[in-house]
Amino acid sequence: MIDKILVPPLEVGTSTPMLLLVLVALEAVLSADNAVALASISQGLADDKLRRQALNIGLMLAYVLRMTLILAATWVVRYWQFQVLGAAYLLWLVFQYFSSKTGEDGENKVAKFTSVWQAIPTIAITDLAFSLDSVATAIAVSTDTWLVISGATIGIIILRFMAGLFIRWLDEYTHLEDAGYITVGLVGIKLLVRAVFPDLEIPEIVVVGTIGIIFAWGFSQREDSIEKLPDAGE
Repeated sequence: MIDKILVPPLEVGTSTPMLLLVLVALEAVLSADNAVALASISQGLADDKLRRQALNIGLMLAYVLRMTLILAATWVVRYWQFQVLGAAYLLWLVFQYFSSKTGEDGENKVAKFTSVWQAIPTIAITDLAFSLDSVATAIAVSTDTWLVISGATIGIIILRFMAGLFIRWLDEYTHLEDAGYITVGLVGIKLLVRAVFPDLEIPEIVVVGTIGIIFAWGFSQREDSIEKLPDAGE
């Protein structure tokens, strides 16, 4: 788990402020891939105002679902079926995105939402699927439910601002949307592997490093640099 990388094992006597700080830091680290995924999904709406509205309402619903998951965490972790469902949902999103790419002009044709209310459930459920990892990590750090809820509350506020930032970047960087969906697929595969092979633990540093490489590729080319390239016929 990523908490083993970032912090040493915590003793019972560790102060509450320290625990809360650790939980918020973990939420921030684990929310990076989630933020770009939600930003990519919101691109299915026509304009920035609708995207912001979908993120605001979608993340409020996601917050309720995440709190429910935290309260039911000790029950949920007993059933591998939840991880399989989360993995299947994330992989379906990836398949839907890449299968909508049409070949002649080389551009992505993302399935568009006809209204904000179509995008909101997708945003909320995607956050819930991603939360299977972050909630498990938070529970491993602290068994105090109110502390975990406090960390998740601050974390989802951080997630909203990060997603808003990524929305702006999606218009600037050519490969960032593809990178977001590749990351979604990576998280889906990780959940599936954990469900099928519970004793096989993929080192978190490998996952974080892979996501870092994917993001580096996502930020590797700006839209304006493509526009400045001369046409082949010139």
